[in-house]
Amino acid sequence: MTNARRLRPVDLARSAGVSTQQIRNYEDAGVLPPADRTASGYRAFTEVHRGALLAYRTLMRGYGPVAATRIMRTLHEGDVAGALALVDAAHAALHEERVSLRAASEALELLAAEPPAPLPRSGGLRIGEVAALLGVRTSALRVWEAAGLLAPRRERGTGYRVYEPADVRDARLVHTLRRSHYLFDQIRPVLEGLRREGSREALRAAVAARGEALTARTRAMIEGSGALHTYLDRLTEAGTTTGSTAGGPGPSAR
Repeated sequence: MTNARRLRPVDLARSAGVSTQQIRNYEDAGVLPPADRTASGYRAFTEVHRGALLAYRTLMRGYGPVAATRIMRTLHEGDVAGALALVDAAHAALHEERVSLRAASEALELLAAEPPAPLPRSGGLRIGEVAALLGVRTSALRVWEAAGLLAPRRERGTGYRVYEPADVRDARLVHTLRRSHYLFDQIRPVLEGLRREGSREALRAAVAARGEALTARTRAMIEGSGALHTYLDRLTEAGTTTGSTAGGPGPSAR
């Protein structure tokens, strides 16, 4: 590697649209392999480092910065199998999200299509009874109410919350959607749609939007996997599994 064309931090920074300090941070984090130092102590990068940088930036779009950093650091530690296992785990987690979304979609469609189920007793339920019915804390119901997702009536005289069948149905929907990681702003139109003549269009739109987001992430992960594969080929050509070009620790301040 001593005859390879040397690149300055600014050269790498320009190729990825980041700062030179970010390039230094990437090397310190293991995203980039260790670089040689010049006689005056400056970092001297190579095309291997450019390949690592571009692979990381592409991985990050699909896998996120935390997972992408772990993948690259594990690879540069010489553990190729471990790095690929992290890739496998990320794809498995995405699959589980799809399975969960599909199950939530089917459950929500059934729940939304049915009229509010009769309550265990007439006169409505108190907040503790609804919490027990759903398996959540009463504080969760209060948070959902504060966010405008629930609006149980108040009992005259005592001020206690009273949940009618429609309120319990809404609480069930909120609970199901929250478990699927929907935000309050995404849940609100779903409930509003159901309250308007029982429409399920907002519900379907929210689920469809989440599905589209997962599809976009899958495409980004495929692109990231391809970039990683290209980088692994580069390492093989360079005769190393770590991408290291450093001949020794040298000065670390530049």
